[in-house]
Amino acid sequence: MKRIESTQNALVKYWKKLATTRKERERSGEFIVEGFHLVEEALKNKEQVLQIIVREGVDLPMLWPIDGIAIVEVTSVVVKEFAETETSQGVFAICKQPVLEEEVKASWRKVLLIDAVQDPGNIGTMIRTADAAGLDAVILGKGCADVYNPKTLRAAQGSHFHIPVVREELTECVDFLQDQGVPVFGTALDEDAVPYSDIQHTGAFAIIMGNEGSGIQPQLLALTDQNIIIPIFGQAESLNVAVATGIVLYGFVK
Repeated sequence: MKRIESTQNALVKYWKKLATTRKERERSGEFIVEGFHLVEEALKNKEQVLQIIVREGVDLPMLWPIDGIAIVEVTSVVVKEFAETETSQGVFAICKQPVLEEEVKASWRKVLLIDAVQDPGNIGTMIRTADAAGLDAVILGKGCADVYNPKTLRAAQGSHFHIPVVREELTECVDFLQDQGVPVFGTALDEDAVPYSDIQHTGAFAIIMGNEGSGIQPQLLALTDQNIIIPIFGQAESLNVAVATGIVLYGFVK
């Protein structure tokens, strides 16, 4: 087992960049997860795990399938350089970002599309909700928080390793899904929108959820098969986008 004690070590500096900068994650095609639960979820897709980092004095679970994976022991001082939580559990994994095969997309029948949602906690919760609701994929458009931001990863609670999460141009995705016979629904406050509970569908659907402040881009809404609304019965002006996502997805899932 390799051991690192210096914060000036090149690997430590790289791990810090992975944890703190989107640019480095995009350049390298890698990301870092922290904590026993997320590392355990990552190991269920073992081919994605490149390296495990463990703080001195922390024992890895005996049943973890870590054979063949490089393990690096580090000091508590080193951990502070790249840990995102104040009371870190002292275990991390460096993972490869998955590459999606194009032909897989043709099999998607239940998809969540996210337009310009900027809060990483909301993005992570939406990914987790889509996973729980049994969706086939989550697609993030321009303006969304980074899918591999540490806060996104923590909020998703391992769902990144269960469901494809991709970044693509949403207008192209809408066209593609409709060509595959998947109706696309946008959430909107307009006179043509109908309550989500009134929608009848055959089991295939794509839902677009938008920015809490500005909603979905008009050019996207113009492409949908039908726009939907969640009725507000009290005095609240709106719903949190992650909460709204859960309501709509579970209303559509059959």
